[in-house]
Amino acid sequence: MQIDIMTLFPEMCEAFLSESIIGRARKKGCINIACHQIRDFAYDKHKRVDDTPYGGGMGMVMLAEPIFKCFEHICNLRGKRPTLIYMSPKGEVLNQAVAKEIKDLPNLAILCGHYEGVDERVLEEIADRHISIGDYVLTGGELPALVLVDTVARMVPGVLSDDICFEEESHYNNLLEHPQYTKPYEWHEKKVPEVLISGHHANIEKWKQEQSISETEKYRPDILKNSNI
Repeated sequence: MQIDIMTLFPEMCEAFLSESIIGRARKKGCINIACHQIRDFAYDKHKRVDDTPYGGGMGMVMLAEPIFKCFEHICNLRGKRPTLIYMSPKGEVLNQAVAKEIKDLPNLAILCGHYEGVDERVLEEIADRHISIGDYVLTGGELPALVLVDTVARMVPGVLSDDICFEEESHYNNLLEHPQYTKPYEWHEKKVPEVLISGHHANIEKWKQEQSISETEKYRPDILKNSNI
């Protein structure tokens, strides 16, 4: 999978994407991620990427042309037009179902907005989808873009050691994950459930399913109706 991030802060993105699981997956070649500085495509000597909004109002709006030229560069670089997602509080809210759809895209570009937003005309021309990570506003699109990349990338083959690493997690099948335990067997007078050390795989799987349903009923009853049970 190829992911290209269009941003005013590529170093910020690279700092996260070069570490931990995603960083190792990039080194192995399981996933390719590139960060592009939108400012490099500004057309004036000051490398300006924003201006005051028509109609008045506070803040600045990102210019259409540098964003368009950056996207054009990515298209030429990849030899095809990637699907472009704009991270926006106006977009559909990211969930596991949306992430599953996106992870099957061979080429993905993500636009990170900043300031008061982006000139609507360039969004109309190049954006295929608007996605939000929640009903709140951040100072820029970089954190949402990184959330999207992390959510999608970990489902790409080879990024995690086995598909079961994400298939049994919260939200993957519209259920929350069952409680997890590790050593020691007893801590603060609380013991690990006996079924987990019984060695009886069928009983363990049954316990996990029952606990997933129970956790979902307790913490997120709203998503239980969409589960596969």
